[in-house]
Amino acid sequence: MAVGYVERVLQLGETIAYRGKLHWMLMAPGIALTVISGSLSIVAAVKATADLRMGLLGVSLVLFLIGGTMLLRAWLRRLSTEIIVTNRRIILKTGLIGRNSIEMNLDKVESVMVNQGIVGRILDYGTIIIRGVGSGLEPIADVAAPLEFHRQVNGGS
Repeated sequence: MAVGYVERVLQLGETIAYRGKLHWMLMAPGIALTVISGSLSIVAAVKATADLRMGLLGVSLVLFLIGGTMLLRAWLRRLSTEIIVTNRRIILKTGLIGRNSIEMNLDKVESVMVNQGIVGRILDYGTIIIRGVGSGLEPIADVAAPLEFHRQVNGGS
């Protein structure tokens, strides 16, 4: 089994308390476009005249390529993002080939803000903003279970 980035940078005596992840909802736009593409293809095959069929299939192909690209990008973003709370710090790692990692000691965290819209509240995802002493982390969008992340940073268990 491959060892993740976080496991390689843990300090002596440091343990993972919580492992966050990005929510599947970030793939929704790509899913929507590919579903619309499939629907247009079915309409073109079943109901359309010959001229209309070619136009619908062309639009369907374009939507499928755009939706597929969006899905691939979202999947790679989800796969390559690690959001970790240890007993000492918060570690955020993004990137598949190029890597961007940010760490903040828990004793330097002033506040954790959670922003959720209506859909985010229903599906349990949102944006997390971590403010630290003298600085902060960039907003982390589309985090699954952001209130659990907040709870873990502010005291755990």
